[in-house]
Amino acid sequence: MRLVGPNGEQIGIVRIEQALGLARDHDLDLVEVAPEARPPVAKLMDYGKFKYEAAQKARESRRNQSNTQIKEMKLRLKIDDHDYETKKGHVVRFLRDGDKVKITIMFRGREQSRPEFGMALLKRLADDVVDDGIVEQAPRQEGRNMHLVLAPTRKKNEARVEASKAKEAKMAERVANAEATRALEAELRSAAVEKAKETPKKKRGPADNMDPDIDL
Repeated sequence: MRLVGPNGEQIGIVRIEQALGLARDHDLDLVEVAPEARPPVAKLMDYGKFKYEAAQKARESRRNQSNTQIKEMKLRLKIDDHDYETKKGHVVRFLRDGDKVKITIMFRGREQSRPEFGMALLKRLADDVVDDGIVEQAPRQEGRNMHLVLAPTRKKNEARVEASKAKEAKMAERVANAEATRALEAELRSAAVEKAKETPKKKRGPADNMDPDIDL
């Protein structure tokens, strides 16, 4: 067998008895990692530690796995500009959150005979959101409906990280504004106190103590 050392170093082709002896000498396990190779490849390792690290990596991978959802947005062929902009905004929000979006155009009556209008509307929408999504499934008609699937340009976990950073930045801005306001108020109070100290008090004279209603 071809033997690999615990740090990935190539030991070379050895007999199985020699490989087992090396494993005992180093208090390690002899693990076959490529049984289909010719000759088979085995590695000296701590198998318990290997299994633990592999489990840790699997858990981390599942934790970071993108839980992409598919949202759906329905449009009418004769949609007005206001409704179009509103629904486009929803599509952009879904894509920025890291979700796929299925766009469905619902045909009515004779509209089914003009699928090119539906294709044009889907192309318009795809072009308008190109910064946030790409076409994953080209437009296709199924009965009275036509579908298009858009995929986000960013993964869901990336979108979450960016949203978290934006939230933190907004919070930091609020804190900075509050501190600036408090500093300005303190400065104004201090200036008012200093001004009051600098203003001389008026001395009271004899006439100030006299009752104006008393005739002398």
